[in-house]
Amino acid sequence: MEAGLDLFALAEWMSAQGLGRGPITDSARLTGGTQNILLRFSFAGRCFVLRRPPPHPRPNSNETMRREARLLSALADTDVPHPRLIAACADESVLGAAFYLMEPIDGFNPTAGLPALHAGSAGVQHRMGLALVEGIAALGALDHVALGLSDFGKPDRYLERQVSRWKSQLDGYAEFDGWPGASSLPGVTEVAAWLEERRPEGFTPGILHGDYHLANVMYRPDSGELAAIVDWELATIGDPLIDLGWLLATWPEPGAAAGTVSVKPWIGFPTADELVAHYAARTRRDMSRIDWYRVLACYKLGILLEGTHARACAGRAAKETGDLLHGRAVRLFQRALNWIA
Repeated sequence: MEAGLDLFALAEWMSAQGLGRGPITDSARLTGGTQNILLRFSFAGRCFVLRRPPPHPRPNSNETMRREARLLSALADTDVPHPRLIAACADESVLGAAFYLMEPIDGFNPTAGLPALHAGSAGVQHRMGLALVEGIAALGALDHVALGLSDFGKPDRYLERQVSRWKSQLDGYAEFDGWPGASSLPGVTEVAAWLEERRPEGFTPGILHGDYHLANVMYRPDSGELAAIVDWELATIGDPLIDLGWLLATWPEPGAAAGTVSVKPWIGFPTADELVAHYAARTRRDMSRIDWYRVLACYKLGILLEGTHARACAGRAAKETGDLLHGRAVRLFQRALNWIA
């Protein structure tokens, strides 16, 4: 057993899939920002990484795992950097949950620390930022229908659903005793109204990652190029500019508070305006309303972070964490108000 996994059962399943025979060796749990289990191991002279839901999965965890595997399979012959899928198991009886196997990534996550090459070179860091944009530009340019993903999401009225969906989530926090309410977030009503009034009239559907920022990518150790985009659990079919807006909402601004994703040292990364220009040069999408997407991202992310604060007020999460994330939510709404102004 490793991380609650029956390695004997896993080896038997892998043998049945034609991946070799023998015992699983050198198993080690990989850490990261996800609650899902990531296990690296060797089998039949080859290295694998297994991904499966946590020991106590959420109601939709297994379906999410199946969706991730399906998406990675569809990306196999594209130029979008991603973990290469080896095999997937939708049958929950093998390991107690759906899971899939992927190729290990030779790379690092920048939020966990920068190697000397990347920490000491403004030029390499600048390239890291541009490569980050190129990843979602390439993803959003894919033909999801041609890749067999026509039913992977619900793009109809996708933008129309955004504000109401997240307002409903914010209203739901009222169930937590002690939460001071939505009024503790500056301008929450004004931001929602602005988004509804300024919503783009339409878009061309495409694949979006759903949680795109520096914590969900890995870089090559020898350059500023992306090694892989990871953590695809929120991927869907919708408006790909949502990903760019999310990136901008988490990005630090000169002379302002840091973004919600921290990388140190920060000595050469592009400005937010450079990110937008770099994306615009690589897409046919209408970029004239990009401010709407970045304000929407602040609205959504601020509400998500406030959820932990609400749970902390009711004693269901650590107070220190709740206070920290509430502070970030407040800054996100302040940033949204500044952009609106």
